[in-house]
Amino acid sequence: MLRVIKRFPKFLVEVKNELKKVNWSSREELVNATMIVIVAALLLTCYISAIDMLFSKVIQYYLK
Repeated sequence: MLRVIKRFPKFLVEVKNELKKVNWSSREELVNATMIVIVAALLLTCYISAIDMLFSKVIQYYLK
C-alpha cells in the first residue's frame, strides 16, 4: 500500500502531461454536436412512439 501512495504523485504528473496532448473541441463544435444529438434523440423518440402506437392498435384490434 505504501508503494501505491509513493507512486501517486508520478501518476498525477503523467496524467497532466497526457491531458496536454488532448485535442479539445471548440465551443462551436461542441454546440453543433450537442444539437445533432438532441435532434437525433427527438426523431428516434417520435419514431419509436409511432411504432409503439401502431403495434398497440394492431394488438387491440386482434384482441377484440
